[in-house]
Amino acid sequence: QVQLVESGGGLVQAGSSLRLSCAASIRSFNGYAMGWFRQAPGKEREFVATINGSGGTTYYAASVKGRFTISRDNAKNTVYLQMNSLKSEDTAVYYCAGGDFGVTPGKYAFWGQGTQVTVSS
Repeated sequence: QVQLVESGGGLVQAGSSLRLSCAASIRSFNGYAMGWFRQAPGKEREFVATINGSGGTTYYAASVKGRFTISRDNAKNTVYLQMNSLKSEDTAVYYCAGGDFGVTPGKYAFWGQGTQVTVSS
């Protein structure tokens, strides 16, 4: 059974940093792209960042490019999202997902339960 478990969320002030982690119990973890999505109250789930199986290719939403960094450690079956210079508009539940490389939720077959990130201004 595939499980994705996010951690690292919390309440921080604007300008601060957080690092989210997602531990995956997936066989052949390096065969899957891993993505981060987020959903703010009253809004649809939106793409944040993705990384391919080897970790050599990444892609970011324009709203986070230059501030967020996605990475993965295939030896630990873990993907990370380093978030710097956080803004109040980054407040959302952040979800980890595993599947095919892409920016739409439909590309990803596996999802975590989400972790709350709240940025106070």
